[in-house]
Amino acid sequence: MGDWPIIFTRFALYADLMLLFGLAAFGLYALRGAERGPGGAIAFRPWLAGGAVAGLLLSAAGMLLLVAGMLGASPFEVDRETFDMVATGTPVGKSWLVRVAMLGLALLAAFAAGRGPAASLAAVALLSGVALSTLAWTGHGAMDEGMIGWAHLGADILHLLASGIWIGALIGLLLLVFRPLDRADAAHLRLSRRALDGFSTIGTVVVGTLLITGLVNGWLLVGPGHLLDMATGLYGQLLLGKLALFVAMLLLAALNRFRLTPAFAQALATGDHQAALFTLRRSLAVETGCAVAILASVAWLGTLAPPASGL
Repeated sequence: MGDWPIIFTRFALYADLMLLFGLAAFGLYALRGAERGPGGAIAFRPWLAGGAVAGLLLSAAGMLLLVAGMLGASPFEVDRETFDMVATGTPVGKSWLVRVAMLGLALLAAFAAGRGPAASLAAVALLSGVALSTLAWTGHGAMDEGMIGWAHLGADILHLLASGIWIGALIGLLLLVFRPLDRADAAHLRLSRRALDGFSTIGTVVVGTLLITGLVNGWLLVGPGHLLDMATGLYGQLLLGKLALFVAMLLLAALNRFRLTPAFAQALATGDHQAALFTLRRSLAVETGCAVAILASVAWLGTLAPPASGL
């Protein structure tokens, strides 16, 4: 069967938890005060509830594949006793239990969005943020010990959370700007512009966090002695591809912030917004495509031995 089921499950779980956390956070900082309006944060409730359910299912599938890999058996051959032993007796198993608990609570919080949208979004963001953080124990960040190990885990957690904020914002913005034009009234267009401005501010912090934690992780996983060999191995090639995609996302984000968003705002003032909206949609869609490709490379990288491991 190979590693492909594991890679796909990792990819889907990373994407799902980042969307769940990032979309809830986006509703808080970018749509504050507009939770109940058309296209407001309360419209994200189906996405949040669906993300929590998908996270539970993908977590169960991922844990089953992990235990099956430990046994060298098929997932259908894993018995309950072995599954429970791994889930309760290993760090990755305990982090899995925390993730499942947080996602279950996040699902309940998502269903409460109709009664108190702001409080519900905050609860979903907090709970899903903890769930997303547990993925650090399933990657290379858990391979070190002592202070270096804790530093690596901390960098991984911050990297995951910052990535989630960016990806959730992209999905949130896409949901706003791709609303059918015959329903995109002036109030909704102004809300979309406000959301774009809201992410511009927090986006600077997100990019800075990703750069610093990425450098820490790269130093620990690749090591200074292997920098010149990166292009010769699969791990290095995937990592270089990930870096190229990240640079592309940075350029697109800068284009959106300094060119397309101001142009969209100006177009709203004149009433002729269709061309500016189309260009903005296209840019956000390409940026999201880059993010999906990065997540796919991260899922694959997690199954390979990094150069610094010596394996």
